Amino acid sequence: MALVPEAVAKLKAGGFDVAVERGAGVAASFPDDAYREAGAELVEQVWDAEGVAKVRKPNAEEVQRLSEGQLLIGFLEPLTDTAGIERLTQRRVNAFAMESIPRITRAQPMDALSSQATVSGYKAVLIAAERLPRFFPMLMTAAGTVAPAKVLVLGAGVAGLQAIATAHRLGAVVAGFDVRPVVREQVESLGASFLDLGILGEETAGGYARELSADEQRRQQEALAERIPDYDVVITTALVPGRPPPKLIPAASVARMRPGSVIVDLAAEAGGNSEVTEPGEIVEREGVTVVGLTNLPSSMPFHASQLYARNVSALLQHLAPNGELTLDWDDEITAGACVTRRDVVAA
Repeated sequence: MALVPEAVAKLKAGGFDVAVERGAGVAASFPDDAYREAGAELVEQVWDAEGVAKVRKPNAEEVQRLSEGQLLIGFLEPLTDTAGIERLTQRRVNAFAMESIPRITRAQPMDALSSQATVSGYKAVLIAAERLPRFFPMLMTAAGTVAPAKVLVLGAGVAGLQAIATAHRLGAVVAGFDVRPVVREQVESLGASFLDLGILGEETAGGYARELSADEQRRQQEALAERIPDYDVVITTALVPGRPPPKLIPAASVARMRPGSVIVDLAAEAGGNSEVTEPGEIVEREGVTVVGLTNLPSSMPFHASQLYARNVSALLQHLAPNGELTLDWDDEITAGACVTRRDVVAA
């Protein structure tokens, strides 16, 4: 859900009138009565409101229900869905993409990519623990000692760090890898070791790892191929919005992993970090379970909605102080997140 009752109450106090589609929050454990108590009006559809907040981009039919000058907020995929952005441009909608929020300190409360990555990183470990046919923690029993599982997390962004922390809490022996040396201290502070492959890259202004050269990618893949079979679980999180994800795990590495091992590929929606990932599917390759499920936040809808709603409400309050829409195009957040504008029409 783009808004939860907690966010509705705050927006109402800030001068907004809020309408929510009937039944929209039920699947995320937010019943209509909770919205009503928070001050929302329950309606059959919200498309005639001055502003519409969504999670996913509107489909072609929904775009036709938007009007000139209307405010739209959601994950709009501006770097990959050019046709969808063109439709919004033609409708002269003021559309703001949550994935385009500038990664600056002032915009942190609006950073939906980070909030949803937190959910994905946590859930990835739970899926791995469920699929792995062995314990995560070391156990000392009357029948003898059970060795802990070994977990490798590739990528130490928000999702990766959350995965490292969660796997460590579950008792696994955890290692983290990232080409950015600056994150080594963060990885180790969470109780994991840092896997040093001798391949380092700089961090971009947006906080992502710079794209490696072809030679660096080859050497990285070769080095990982040697180390991956040592682990029971590999969780991959290497993804930069708008770019194809790097192929970190070749099929040959999967073939060398122990039977029963698990790969959870958090880049599956964009094609995957593993050569054997099938987006949207859980498959078995060479005795290894490869999880390519997409949109993991939707599998934990209560807290995913709660976090996203805080991001959306922060953006709404920025764009419409005291409930009055004031679009300052000289503002870095407003200009950076906007992907279509009423006063800019495609040729």
